Amino acid sequence: MAQLKDLAEHVGGTVVGDGSIEIQRVAPIDSAIEGEITFVANPRYLPKLAQTKASAAIVAPGVESTELPLLVCRNPYLAFAKILTLLQARKPAPLGVLPGAQVSASATIGEGVTIYPGCYVGDEVVVGAGSILHPGVVLYAAAQVGRDCLLHAGVVVREGCRLGDRVIVQPNAVIGSDGFGFAPDGPRYYKIPQVGIVVVEEDVEIGAGSCIDRAAMGVTLIRRGVKIDNLVQVAHNVVIGEDTVLAAQVGLAGSSEIGRHCTFGGQAAVAGHIKVGDNVMVGGRGGVTGNLPGNQVVSGTPVLPHKEWLKASMSFAHLPEMRKELSRLRKQMEALELQLKERS
Repeated sequence: MAQLKDLAEHVGGTVVGDGSIEIQRVAPIDSAIEGEITFVANPRYLPKLAQTKASAAIVAPGVESTELPLLVCRNPYLAFAKILTLLQARKPAPLGVLPGAQVSASATIGEGVTIYPGCYVGDEVVVGAGSILHPGVVLYAAAQVGRDCLLHAGVVVREGCRLGDRVIVQPNAVIGSDGFGFAPDGPRYYKIPQVGIVVVEEDVEIGAGSCIDRAAMGVTLIRRGVKIDNLVQVAHNVVIGEDTVLAAQVGLAGSSEIGRHCTFGGQAAVAGHIKVGDNVMVGGRGGVTGNLPGNQVVSGTPVLPHKEWLKASMSFAHLPEMRKELSRLRKQMEALELQLKERS
């Protein structure tokens, strides 16, 4: 619980109305009740402020004064996230290594760690202070987990791979699985040993069921602040730049390099050994087959500038009709050419 004025100070906002009211929780505008704060990030929901039963609302500058106390800030959605974290996402007290967890005697376990039953922590593993390993987490030999990390049930971090501080890994993600490397040997394939590692820097989140392959040699690198959704495939030796976001089912082929602050829509894909510049947005199911300069929005397969793709996609439904018309015009042209030849 906190007073509205304290919440405003926490997010760098200002209060319009009674700043002493007590706030317990954050809630949606339609279901909020007394003691809760709601938020309006989209202007079309502003009329609902007159009907909400919340005790206060987070709004952007310029909202007309109402009877409802307001917390005014430039980014209401960000303020909502920070207040939600403050009021309702507090870290549980550490429990230590619980019975049923198997931890190697050579592992280094930091202070304030929780390791639940069913976890396996291998030889020479390092787990940083304040980290939480939920049931079924497996850390292979020499894996490193930073401070204040959260590894959910079934996560696997394979040998030698390293996670930075404050990394969150959702259930059943695999970090450091073998890269897909095979050398042709006549009609067969010879497996190429994958002897590199994965390095995940600070403040990265990895979604459920995602796989980040270890490098064939060297490092697969996920830089600071990257956010990876569920069921994403990151192949060996890929480098992903800071603050890039990958939506569900994105696939990055081997040795591709993704720049800073890029956004990939669901099921987008990048071919191997491709470089994508900074600040690139790739639409859902977009296919990147060649190097892509930074600071642009693209869509389609292969990708085009987004506006060109929108124009092209409007024609897709008419292609059968256009094909028939083209065939009719071709026959007319052939008939006219034949008439001209006969007259000459």
